Amino acid sequence: MTSDRTRRVELIEATESGGRFEGPATGDERPMLLSMLAAQRTTLELKCAGLDEELSRRSVEPSTLSLLGLVRHLADMERQWFRRVLDGQDVVPRFSSAADPDGDFDGAVSGPGAAAEAWAAWREEVEFAERFAAGAPGLDVEGESPWRGKVSLRWVLIHMIEEYARHNGHADLLRERIDGTVGM
Repeated sequence: MTSDRTRRVELIEATESGGRFEGPATGDERPMLLSMLAAQRTTLELKCAGLDEELSRRSVEPSTLSLLGLVRHLADMERQWFRRVLDGQDVVPRFSSAADPDGDFDGAVSGPGAAAEAWAAWREEVEFAERFAAGAPGLDVEGESPWRGKVSLRWVLIHMIEEYARHNGHADLLRERIDGTVGM
């Protein structure tokens, strides 16, 4: 059986990665981790490119998972790990709370400025995280997490790479369901 449909591997090989994954593969650990995390963050932006109101589309009902929810969730994760845990700031999540722990996803509904608000929050948190990670005296800087206990900057960077990679996989499927786009 043959198909006229392009295989994903062909799309990936044919598209320009824009240098996303061309960071260092040897040498110092910090540049490698920061480069890989930056590539994952850029991938999220690419998965959502060209969409605004469609970001809130929930294409796998009854799940509340949406691209807008992913942006909101990742803004909260950036805030949690870098501001609260590592920098010790007394800040609350932007989109979820103890009373509404899934508010990042459940509250991701279309409306005037909803996408712009989520992206602005995400960019602000990413900017803080990048400054913190670049300025830290080393990867062994530690913070206290209610979930994991004592964690290092090294662990947080690895965890955030995993968090983005996992959710970028979700974003692949959501984007394909929204408008058929694959291979970004």
